[in-house]
Order: sequence, then C-alpha cells, then structure tokens
Amino acid sequence: MKNIDKQKVKNEILKIFSNEPKKQFNYKQVSKLLHIGDKNKRKFIIKVLNELTKSDDLKQMQKGKYKLNFVTTFTTGVLNLAKKSKAIVYSSQLDKEISIPQDKLNHALHGDTVEVTIYARTKKAILEGQIDSIIERGKDQFVGTVSISRNFAFLIIKDRYMPYDVFIPMGKLNGAKQGDKAIIKIIEWPENAKNPLGEVIDVLGKAGDHEVEMHAILAEFDLPHKFPDNIKRSADRLSSEITDEDIKKRRDFRDITTLTIDPADAKDFDDALSLKTLKNGNLEVGVHIADVTHYVKPRTLVEKEAASRATSVYLVDRVVPMIPEKLSNNICSLQPHKDKLTFSAVFELDADANVKNQWFGKTIINSNRRFNYEEVQEIIETKEGDLSTEIITINELAKKIRGKRFKSGAISFERGEIRFILDEKGKPTGVKFLEPSESHQLIEEFMLLANKKVAELIGKTKSKSSEKAFVYRIHDEPDNEKLRTFSKFIKKFGYEVSLSSQQNISNSFNKLFKEIGQSSQSEVIQNMAIRSMAKAVYTSENIGHYGLAFEYYTHFTSPIRRYPDMMVHRLLERYLDGKKSANKKIVEDACKHSSSMEQRAVMAERASKKYKAVEFMKDKLGEEYEGVITGVTEFGIFVEIIEYKIEGLVLVREMDDDFYSYDEENYCLNGHYTKKKFQLGNTVNIKIIRANIEKRQLDFSLVSDSDEKKVSKHDLKREHKPKKKYSKKNRRNNNSKKKSQIKKS
Repeated sequence: MKNIDKQKVKNEILKIFSNEPKKQFNYKQVSKLLHIGDKNKRKFIIKVLNELTKSDDLKQMQKGKYKLNFVTTFTTGVLNLAKKSKAIVYSSQLDKEISIPQDKLNHALHGDTVEVTIYARTKKAILEGQIDSIIERGKDQFVGTVSISRNFAFLIIKDRYMPYDVFIPMGKLNGAKQGDKAIIKIIEWPENAKNPLGEVIDVLGKAGDHEVEMHAILAEFDLPHKFPDNIKRSADRLSSEITDEDIKKRRDFRDITTLTIDPADAKDFDDALSLKTLKNGNLEVGVHIADVTHYVKPRTLVEKEAASRATSVYLVDRVVPMIPEKLSNNICSLQPHKDKLTFSAVFELDADANVKNQWFGKTIINSNRRFNYEEVQEIIETKEGDLSTEIITINELAKKIRGKRFKSGAISFERGEIRFILDEKGKPTGVKFLEPSESHQLIEEFMLLANKKVAELIGKTKSKSSEKAFVYRIHDEPDNEKLRTFSKFIKKFGYEVSLSSQQNISNSFNKLFKEIGQSSQSEVIQNMAIRSMAKAVYTSENIGHYGLAFEYYTHFTSPIRRYPDMMVHRLLERYLDGKKSANKKIVEDACKHSSSMEQRAVMAERASKKYKAVEFMKDKLGEEYEGVITGVTEFGIFVEIIEYKIEGLVLVREMDDDFYSYDEENYCLNGHYTKKKFQLGNTVNIKIIRANIEKRQLDFSLVSDSDEKKVSKHDLKREHKPKKKYSKKNRRNNNSKKKSQIKKS
C-alpha cells in the first residue's frame, strides 16, 4: 500500500460523494466505483473513509454507511454560463456565487432564474450546488443557421453562452432551408436528451446577406427589427394637430430664437436650444425637449411597446426606433419652421454662467434653423454664419459651465467613434473617425445642466416624508481594488494617478487623459480606466453620479429614444401639478428593465460593428499593418490595427517562434527561449490570416524580422528538456547495469 497516493484517493472518494450528495455509500460501493477488487486495498478504503469522517468531510449515518457532510441551503439566482466548463449562479440573498458542475445544470441555460441546492462543505470556502428547477427562462428564442440532413435538422448557434445546438423535427422547419438564418423557439427538452427541441418561428433569409445579418444580430439579443402591424396602425391614428387648447396650457417660445444641433444623418430631433437676452443683461437659455408623452398616453399599445423596448437601438447602418417612425421622425421631431410641443427647462444665467433662476414646464416652440455638428463647429471656429452670434454666445456659456463641472470633480471620458462607410448594398468600403468637438460639448453641457436640475428639483427634499419616487441615472464610486490595479498598471507606462480623495482621483484622471493624447497607449489606458469604473444604471434609489460629480442626475432630454426619459417627463409633470408620489416599486421595476435593455442595445451595436469590421477586412488577407496590443490572455494577444482601429486576435499557437507563458500581474506574454515580451500597449506588426464573418472574429499572426531565425516547437522542447546529471557513482552503477544486461542477453 506504500505506493498509493492517499490524498489522491481521498479526492477521488470525495468526488464520488459530491456527485451524489444525498446518497449513502459503504466501502464496497466506493471500492467498486474506484474499480478496486483487491481485499487489502479495500481495507485501505475503509481506513480512508474513517479519516474523512474524522476531518468532517464525511458523516457516518449508520455503521459502515457514509454520506457527504454538508450544510444544505436552498436559494435562487440567475445562471451565468461564462465558459462551457464553468457555470455560476449568483444568489443575491446570500451575496455569493455558487459553482454548478456541468452534470448538475438540469437543462438550465444562461440567464435562467433557477432554484439551487447548495452543498457547502465545512472546510471549503467555495460553494457548490445543483440546479433543482428552472423558475423562469431568461431566453427561449435563439438565432442561428439551419443545417438539414435526410431525417432531421439542427439550428447551429454561434453563441458562447449557448453551448447546445437545437434539434428541429422536420415538421417544425416552417419553410426554412439549408443555410438559412432563422429564429427558433425551444418547445421541449426531454429529460435524457442532450439537445433541446425547437421549432422555427421566423426565417430571416440566407446567411451572409446584409439585411439578414443585421436582423440576426437584433434577434441574437432579443431585440425586435420591426413594429407589429397593430402598433403601426395605432401610431398612424395619432394626430399631429396642435389645438388652441394645447397652446393655452403652455408657455410660448415661438418668437424666441431657437435652433437644433444634431448629426448630419439624424431624423429624430428631440432637443432644441433657445436664447434670449433679458432686461437685466442676463441670458435666458431654454432647453426644449420633444413632448413625447403628450402623444404617447399610458396604457396604450404604443406606450406598452415603448416600455418593452425601453430604448432605440443604433446598429452600424440603422436606427431601430423605440417608438414608430411617424412619432420619432415626424410628429415629435423638432423640425425647423414648424410649431412643436415641448417640455422645457429654462435657465437665467449671468455672465459667469451661474444659474440665477430656473423654470420647468410645458412649452411650444418653432425652431428657426436645423444645424448639424460640422456646421456649428465651423461657425465656432470662423465666427461667421447663420445665427453665429447666438451660437458663439451659447458656446461661451457652455465652456464656463463645463469648466465648473470639472472643478467639481467630473471625469472627462471623451472618446472618438469609428463609423463604417457603406455602399448601397451595405458593404463597408471605408472607415472614418468622429472625434468630440466643441459643437458636441456645447449641446452636451446644456443637456447635462437640464438633467441635473430636473433631478435636483425632485430629489432635494427637506424631509424623508416628502420624498417622491423618481428615476435617477446613477454612477457608483469605483471599487478601490480596481483603482489600485489601474494605478499599478499605468505606472508601467510612466504615468500616475492619485487615489487619496475623489477630487484628486478625478483631477489626476483628467490630467492622465490629456497626457496620453493620441499616443499608441491612449486607447488601452482609456479602456482600462473605464473598466475600473462602475456602470451607470437607472434606479429609484439615488446615490449620485460619480463620473459627472453630480449629487442628483437623471435623463430628461431624450424621450424619443429612451423610455426612462418618458418616465421622467410623466413624473415631473405629476409633481409640478402637486400630485402625490408614484408607486416606487413600479418605478424601480421599470428602471431595472430599462438598464437591462440598454445593455442589450449596447451589445447589439458592438456586434454589428464587429461584423462590419470583419467584412471590411476579409479581402485584406495577407496584408500587414501596425497595431497596438489591447489585451493579453493565456491564449493570445488582442491587437488593434492603428490605421482602422479594428481589433483581432493573435493566438499563442500561431506564435511559433517560442514557448510563451502568461504573466497576469504584468499583462504580458513572456518567451522562454527568445526572451521576447508582448505587453499591453506595445506596438507590433501583424498580418491578417483569417476573417470569420459568422463568428465576427479576425485572426492575426505576428510579422517577424525577415532575418530572424525561427525555431520549431520540436527544437524548443529538446532545448528546454533538462539534462540528466551523473555523479561518478551513478556512472559506475549505470555501466554495471549495462554489463549485466549484456551478460543476460
């Protein structure tokens, strides 16, 4: 028994009991499962079982019968299939993660709300459990490519969160053909079946077609690509007529100079600015927002659809609106030279842009001119053009407001945006970059001011009893550990941030962003900075907005494209009319849904950009580019092509000049033989070797110097193989063994 590794046997025995935590085993059953028939070895198993009982890993239920010693806890949570080999359920009740073995998933899928039995061993910190039941499916519809054989069909799903293909009975194809992109709904999952069964509910068309792929991306994230006919009919019945009764209830701004500033290709103009000089010399700036809730009434079909969607979705080539286009692009849109109904925040500002007075209420406007950002930027730079006096005046006020905001501790997360130039068939023909300009900042500052002041109006109360349910946009303080990790990371590039106070953090972050400018590390550092911060979300519980340094903040300025803004309009009108507080639970539930839908829309937008990026690069296979390392993992390095700001992956297995090990602490891969180091932020030369459009993935290889000698993996293995060292005694023993073998032969 000396050669048996006792700890290894203990681990194997514990595995048996962990797999069947409710079952009792005797030593014979354990021996059989371990394929042990020898009598002496079975006695050893009894000894090990007794030791495991003494260490509290096992419990002896009756003489000779053992069971896993666990504390049973029942909880609920949402399943996260981060990797095929790892499943986690987070329990908000326990504020802990529970690891679920693959064979204990019980047909649960990513995003499902599940009931879990936890087996927490007394001497183990990691919680393990099994899924007992599925309370609610997070998703029962999936998009993929149809694969048909003679007797059956499958939907092949390219989704890292869905590790199963879906079996489709031939009678449930509903017209889908080989190679079609389709949406299926899971209809059944038999207990002993490996794959779920589904039926095709929508055939999108042939894979690779631009329209089909965009619709497939929306379906992937459970986002609609069109409005149902009944919703469109309901919107079509709405009248754009403004009655005398409507005007009487509103403050009239039609005689005051008003303008809109939007992207050149925008069709939904939901905000406008007006400017008027008052008798005391102060300036009155009106922030006028489309009065969507005047047309979209509670409990109507259009309202319910808007609440369900919660946001417009911006893909690489289109906007999927939250409300039908008759409303978003016509009735509600603040088009020039037309009377439009608005909900406004009006501010009296002195020469230093201090708010001296404010007013909130329903208004009517008539915009004098529709500008795009480029036109306004030209006016700011040349001081010439239509309404140049008004634009320059508003811009000067915006700059003063902005300066105060940063002095108060706001952080400047301003990043450029990549746009693909598409031909009439949707094929990408080029790339352009949009950098934030003063014209963008002009609009941004007044929208931020309106959002802040609306939130303050409702949120700042004298007592707890006078608090009212409201929608806040919050941004929590960053985690200290993440900040320390970020600080340590940027020191490798020669930069520093102060973490001593909120003011110092924001000041040093802003200084850092200015210092890195357009350097090769700027994108990497900004990405890491954003990751160190919390995500902004909607909630009825206000904690302030850390990034903007606002104690109160909401979203009031974009009701055409965001449902929370519609909620804010309704709540603000309610409270201005002196009515009692809305139901806080209803508000909070809508906030959670809106945050979730916002995240889906962001992921869909990224997926559409990735798809077009791969499509744009697929005819550039073999071409070489300079790039910067934007990510490092044990399986490879992510590199962003500097010319196009498009990212791809260099797999470690493609790096055939050395063996590379991953240094997680220093964000790098180190070569054992060549001593090369590939670190986050380094520039490298790459060649495009693969473009997988379906997976939206680009693969690169590193371009080496032409005179550099490549070493094969076989040579490297031989090079690294440790040589045996022999003493004189060992050599004598070795020689005598050889002589003995010769004699025997």
